[in-house]
Amino acid sequence: MKPALVFVYNADSGLFNALTDLAHKAISPATYSCNLCALTYSGVSMRKEWKEFLEGLGRPLEFLHRDELKKNFSIQDVPLPAVFVRQGDRLDLRIDAKTLNACRTLSDLKSLIADLGT
Repeated sequence: MKPALVFVYNADSGLFNALTDLAHKAISPATYSCNLCALTYSGVSMRKEWKEFLEGLGRPLEFLHRDELKKNFSIQDVPLPAVFVRQGDRLDLRIDAKTLNACRTLSDLKSLIADLGT
């Protein structure tokens, strides 16, 4: 089995944070701090195109928020959003925040993920 891809959003978990983020994206999308979320979510649900792409990868997927990354892996000094590959209890950074934030379209993001291969 391929190792899991771990997507980490530059946002904290919880209902209040989700509602705050939703409002921020609607009111001032240009200043929203999580490009991963902005590209992959439409309102409160995952974009269908993204969901279908992920299902086609044939590997385990995990989705974490900034506070969950810190709590579960004691990682707090990595700029987010980011994509990691999980090797047992260790996360290896594969796509950094600068690269994710440079994506302008969902197609750009999908190309990055597809390039990860195994």
